[in-house]
Amino acid sequence: MTAVLSDHAGSPPADRCATVTVIDPGPASTLQDLGRPGLAHLGITASGGADRSSLMLANRLVGNPGGVPVIESTFGGLTVVLSADRMIAVAGAPADVRVDDRPVAEPRTLLRAGQRLRLGLSAWGLRTYLAVQGGFEADFVFGSASADCLSGLGTRPLQSGDRLTLGEPYGTPPEVPLELVTPRADPGPLVLDFHWGPRDRLFSPEDRAAFTGRRWSVSNSCDRVGVRLAGTPLTIGSVDLPSEGMALGAVQVPPAGEPIVFLADHPVTGGYPVIGVITERAVDRLAQARPGTPVRFSALPRGGA
Repeated sequence: MTAVLSDHAGSPPADRCATVTVIDPGPASTLQDLGRPGLAHLGITASGGADRSSLMLANRLVGNPGGVPVIESTFGGLTVVLSADRMIAVAGAPADVRVDDRPVAEPRTLLRAGQRLRLGLSAWGLRTYLAVQGGFEADFVFGSASADCLSGLGTRPLQSGDRLTLGEPYGTPPEVPLELVTPRADPGPLVLDFHWGPRDRLFSPEDRAAFTGRRWSVSNSCDRVGVRLAGTPLTIGSVDLPSEGMALGAVQVPPAGEPIVFLADHPVTGGYPVIGVITERAVDRLAQARPGTPVRFSALPRGGA
């Protein structure tokens, strides 16, 4: 694939090459796709979109395959300009979307060449996904364009002046009842379904009951690597455990007793006991949780799929 990032280029690209120019990346914007699964034995985590279901939805709204690279914008502020007319779509945290300062209510719209698209702050959630018809071309590293903030693999975070090359449209965007894809905030605490294990038997019955019975909250220590939860600590303390493989959604409990839930850029190994692993859907929902969000764990039946 051709390189997508052109730093502060001095002249416009040829007309035959449609591009997106980053005017302002906001607090944090990266290219993300579905990541690098299956490479943990090489010390490479999967990475990819923190909220995978929103990433795939944004792509499908503009007719792209689900795993084509998109822009993941954290806390909004992303501003871009296209060099050609293309359909664009946003999903995930419901940002205040504006085109040339005019509000856009629907998650999908036609952006004309030269128009300025800006993603503002959202009422809830952290990450908004911007997909453009045709997708972004990219230099793939181990099969993915995803920026891994822990290892540094993949494309670097976006900067003002970057130009991203667009691919050819895949076809006509599908007819989708757009009212069905408008995100809504969940009332009450965020309930995370999880499977027990693999080290839950190291915890006392009291700790296991407390894990599901207590209300936790998202702390300020949260990023694409993981989320530390705040609350009355579990009592397991220090455990002599060899380092072992870590899965997406693994809930580690360090000696301090406050759980850490691993997200997209998590390390592939760890030495703290894992009391459980949340489901992929729960990972997507937790990836959108802001600091202070109340969290509760709901155990799935043992031995279930």
